[in-house]
Amino acid sequence: MPATQENDIGIIVYAPALVSTDSRPLAIVHGMERAFPGLRLEWTISREGKLVRLPQREAWLAQGRSTGRGFRLICNGDESYRVTVSGWESPAGLSPGGQAQFEVHAALPLDATGIAAAVEVLEAIAEGARAFWGHATPFSAGVDIARQTKNRPDDLDPPPRGLPVIKSPSAMRSPEIPHRLGWLSYWSAAAARAIGFPDPARDAELLSRSRRTATGGWIVKLTEAPLDLDNPAHLDVLKRAYERFPEIGGRSTP
Repeated sequence: MPATQENDIGIIVYAPALVSTDSRPLAIVHGMERAFPGLRLEWTISREGKLVRLPQREAWLAQGRSTGRGFRLICNGDESYRVTVSGWESPAGLSPGGQAQFEVHAALPLDATGIAAAVEVLEAIAEGARAFWGHATPFSAGVDIARQTKNRPDDLDPPPRGLPVIKSPSAMRSPEIPHRLGWLSYWSAAAARAIGFPDPARDAELLSRSRRTATGGWIVKLTEAPLDLDNPAHLDVLKRAYERFPEIGGRSTP
């Protein structure tokens, strides 16, 4: 379930499609628990909206992945302080390059603990999923960034805040090319090559807020504080990043 509240950090990563014996769902859950202090993801939510404990969590996750379609929402069981993650398949017809993808969606509280853990949690999810790319963004900023995408020819409304138009995922040529930016961006080694990052001369500021991952990818932080597009300085940083990387969103190709 993506973040749906103003006080959430929404995390999304995009990875190669699951196969029936895939171990990535469990790797994602274990990675999140290591990255977020005290986190235990041992609950799900029923169709009636009730919390349900998962005493056999690994077997439950295995049931979901046996179809190659992903896994249902799993959470920490605290309704007042919810951390969630789920994953599903995005079909080939809706995905870049006509290749089905595995999407993982997580939500963290937008508080001091969640903010401090966000880099580690994004990295854990992305590396566990073997993702092409992903991002972690406060919900309110994420709404405006999502509105950059034009999915229909008759959608003539410009994106908010002067942000550039980006193509729909299905119109992009390669899954390695990130579709959009976020407060924190995860770029795999392949994604970084596709967009030309890093260039030491042009990316000194971004590199000062970036780090490599174990697999050679990057976590890139646009702003020290969580991205707030009501802050003119933050909005300027986001616009400059789009100018620096025209490949993002398929904007460099017709």
